[in-house]
Amino acid sequence: MPAAPHILGLSAYYHDAAACLIQGDTIVAAAQEERFSRRKNDPGFPHAAVAFCLRQGKITPAQLDAVVFYDKPLLKFSRLLESYLAVAPGGWRTFPHVLPDWFAEKLDVRRTLRRELPGLDPRAVLGFTQHHQAHAASAFYPSPFATAAILTIDGVGEWATTTLGVGRDRHIEILRELRFPHSLGLLYSAFTAYCGFRINSGEYKLMGLAPYGEPRYAEAIRRELIDIQADGSFRLNLAYFDFLRGFTMTNERFHALLGGPPRQPEAPIEPRHLHVARSIQTVTEDVMLRLARHARDLTGQPCLCLAGGVALNCVANGLIHRQRLFDRIWIQPAAGDAGGALGAALAYWHLHLKADRSRPATAAPDADSMGSALLGPEYSDEEIEATLRAQDAVYTRLSPEALLDHTVHRLASEQVVGWFQGRMEFGPRALGNRSILGDPRSPRMQSVMNLKVKFRESFRPFAPVVLAQEASKYFDLDVDSPYMLLVAPVRPELRRPLPPGLAGLALLGTERSTLPAVTHVDYSARIQTVSPAQNPRLHALLTRWHAATGCAVLVNTSFNIRGEPIVCSPDDAYRCFVNTEMDALVLGSFVLDRAAQPRQPRPRPVPPQPD
Repeated sequence: MPAAPHILGLSAYYHDAAACLIQGDTIVAAAQEERFSRRKNDPGFPHAAVAFCLRQGKITPAQLDAVVFYDKPLLKFSRLLESYLAVAPGGWRTFPHVLPDWFAEKLDVRRTLRRELPGLDPRAVLGFTQHHQAHAASAFYPSPFATAAILTIDGVGEWATTTLGVGRDRHIEILRELRFPHSLGLLYSAFTAYCGFRINSGEYKLMGLAPYGEPRYAEAIRRELIDIQADGSFRLNLAYFDFLRGFTMTNERFHALLGGPPRQPEAPIEPRHLHVARSIQTVTEDVMLRLARHARDLTGQPCLCLAGGVALNCVANGLIHRQRLFDRIWIQPAAGDAGGALGAALAYWHLHLKADRSRPATAAPDADSMGSALLGPEYSDEEIEATLRAQDAVYTRLSPEALLDHTVHRLASEQVVGWFQGRMEFGPRALGNRSILGDPRSPRMQSVMNLKVKFRESFRPFAPVVLAQEASKYFDLDVDSPYMLLVAPVRPELRRPLPPGLAGLALLGTERSTLPAVTHVDYSARIQTVSPAQNPRLHALLTRWHAATGCAVLVNTSFNIRGEPIVCSPDDAYRCFVNTEMDALVLGSFVLDRAAQPRQPRPRPVPPQPD
C-alpha cells in the first residue's frame, strides 16, 4: 500500500448517505448522495457521491486502496434482534418489516460494496469502523487540536448512543458510553415527531420553534421520561415510548403526559406545541451541559470536539461555549451520519494503518483540515453557460469586481439573491457557496424569504453571515463560528423592546433588533463568521457590502426550497430560481434577473412531503 493511500469512506442505508475520499490526511472530496439524487436525506448507496469523489481525485475504483464503511452491520443487526427479543412478542410486529432490507444489502456489506463498486481491485481492503468511532474520528482528526476531549451524541449506532473519549495525536480512546435504548437523539426525535415534524430532518425545526414557548413540561419530562445523573448519563422510561414495539416513537401514555395527541403534519401549531418544544430543548441543553462538564473533569482536556446528530443542536453548543467549560470547542460541520463517511476513512488511516497526523506547513495554528467544508463539486463558467443556454436563460456575464458591485446593489434594494459559487458545502449548512442572500436590516426579509422563496414555516429564523473581524460588534460571540454551529445573543444595544402583551407566534412580525431578519424571538442568532482564508469570494462580497452600507452582516440561508436538498449543479440552481420569487441569481460570473427569464407559465412546485 502506498505511503498516502486513497481511502474511500462510506455511509449509507439509514439516512444521509455520503461518500468521502481521502489521501493520507488530505480530504480530497466529500458529498451527500441527496445532492445528486435530489431525494432529501437519501439513505441509499451513494453511487453519485462516490462517482464525484473519484472524479475529484482523478482515480478509478481500481486505484482505491481501501473502502471503509461507517458502522458494523453484524453488530447493528444483533442489537436489532436482541431488542426485538427483549420485548417479545410485541417486537415481532415490526421485525418482519426490517428483515428484507437486511438480507438484501445491509447484512453482507462486503458483497454489496463489491457489487456497487465495479472495477474495485480484489486486493483493496474492505473495512468497517464502529459508528461512534467514525463520529469521534470525524470530530477529532480534522480539528486543530493535538489533544482534546471528544463527545459523540446521536440516535444510535450499533449499541452506543453517546460516547465520551479523548484524542491524543493519532490515538482515540473511548472512556465512557451510553447504550441503546437510552438515547438523547431518540428522545429529541420522539418530540420532533410528536410536534408534527419529520424525524432526521425536522429536529432543527423543533429547535427553531422552542424560543416561542416556555419550558412548562420540562419538569414532567425529567420526572417521567428521563432520569438524568450529575455526570450527564441518563436512562429513558421506556413505558412512554413505542420505538421498540411498534411503528411510532411515542404512545398514549406519552401523549397524555403532554396534554394531547401528536400534531399532524401541516396542522396548525398550538401554544402547547411551543411549550413542548421549549421544554425538550431545555432538557437537552441540561444533558449536554452535564456531559460536557463531565468530559472536562474526566479527561482534564482544555479543548472539546463534538460530533453525532445531536451536535447539530447549535443552541446547546452555544450554551456550552458560554459556560466556559472548555477553552475551545470544535464541531464537525457534517456532524450527522454523512460525516460518518469522513470519520470512517480517517479512522482507518490513523487507527488501523497507524499513520501519524500531519498538517501542511502553511496551515495557521488554529486552522482545521476541513477546507471550510467546501468539499463538493464545482463548475466552471463554461459549464454554467452551457446549462444556461440549454435552458434558454437570459443572463449577463460580469467581471469579478462588477459582479460584486451588482450583487451589493441588488441586496441594498431589498432583493433576494441566489448565490452559487465554487465547491458545494459538505454537511447540512449552506456556508456561502450554495446560498440565498438578503439584507438583514429589512423588516420584511424574513417573511419574504420564508413564504415566497423557501415555501416553509413562517416561524423559522434565518442565519446571519458576518465578517469575522466585525462579529463582536453585532453578537456576544468571542470566537469564530465558520460552520454556523453556534448560537449567540444579539448585542443588547442593537435590540428593540418587544410589544407588551404579545407571546408565542404572535411575536412573528415584530422587529426584535436593528437586524430583524436574523434575530430570533429570544434575541439569538445562529452565526456564521467568514474570513478571507475560509471563503475569499464570500468575504469579498461582505467587505463590499460593508463598505456600501455600513453593515457587515447578510442573511444566509440554504439554496433550496422546503422538502428539497440544497442545490448542487447549475441546473439545480436555475430550476430552483425560476420556481420561486427570488429576484436574482448569481451563478459563477453570470447574473440572471428573474423578470427577464422566458415568460412561460410556471406553476408553483407541488408541495413536498412534510419534513
